[in-house]
Amino acid sequence: MNCVPVNINNKCQTAYLFIILALSSSRSLITKHWSSDVRLDGKTAIVTGANTGIGKETAMDLAKRGARVILACRNMEKAELAVSDIVREMGGAKVEARKLDLADTKSICEFAENIYNTEKVLHFLINNAGVATCPYSTTVDGYEMQLGVNHLGHFFLTFLLLDLLKHSAPSRVITVSSSTHAMGRIHFEDLNSEKEYHPVKAYVQSKLANILFTRELAKRTAVLGVTAYAVHPGVVNTDLMRHTKRPLQLMFKKFSYFLKTPAEGAYTTLYCILTPDSELTSGGYYSGCAQAVCARAGSDEGTALKLWAVSCHLLGICWR
Repeated sequence: MNCVPVNINNKCQTAYLFIILALSSSRSLITKHWSSDVRLDGKTAIVTGANTGIGKETAMDLAKRGARVILACRNMEKAELAVSDIVREMGGAKVEARKLDLADTKSICEFAENIYNTEKVLHFLINNAGVATCPYSTTVDGYEMQLGVNHLGHFFLTFLLLDLLKHSAPSRVITVSSSTHAMGRIHFEDLNSEKEYHPVKAYVQSKLANILFTRELAKRTAVLGVTAYAVHPGVVNTDLMRHTKRPLQLMFKKFSYFLKTPAEGAYTTLYCILTPDSELTSGGYYSGCAQAVCARAGSDEGTALKLWAVSCHLLGICWR
């Protein structure tokens, strides 16, 4: 299904999410049962937000394939529990947890420094962590929380780890976006939602930013051996929507059978990690373990370039 732009007003959050749920009418219709026997022995991966949900399932699959996996998480107690779960599932798994708060650029810097001090290679950076439709709040550095975590945090993390990714080439950056990016627009005049805030508008802006970032990143790293992919995991039964209104949470719970499981939600991320380069398009948008058509706004080169420049300005970095 091709995505089309949709305008949001402050009354349509519940209606839109109900439509999304309805479109996910059957797991058997939306889930492509994809598998691969590719091994990842000797490879190193970082998965942000890997203490639960899609991130945890992604980390577990990579560990089963022999990769060394670093769970980059804000909540270290939950991260350590996730490590224990993975090791219990597969004895000898090479997994560990490291502290990373994407809402704090100081934490991102400390995490990156730690990685350079302990890791010789990095083959896969999976920008998976995210927040959705939360009440208005800001990151430590003053960015609107969804823009700050979903886009700017991962933008900065990728920037800091790029030298290691280049050193380890061929390497890949996979960023988890959403089909809801089709509703989004980059509000350059109010990027931080300081004039007006609506949780869905801010969320879909951040998911569109993920796709634009991936598109521009692929262009800039094409000669460096680093490829980039944006993925839509599907409508997945996780706690990502915990900030939505209670009636909607109850609806999601009632119809949870019709949603993808976290393991199924990880399929497309894993597809973009394990599929040969020759079968993928760097900068592309993937859904259902296949390349998909993103919204028109997601392929706007001018917007991608401007967002890149604005992101660098906000973060105080020079990334040419």
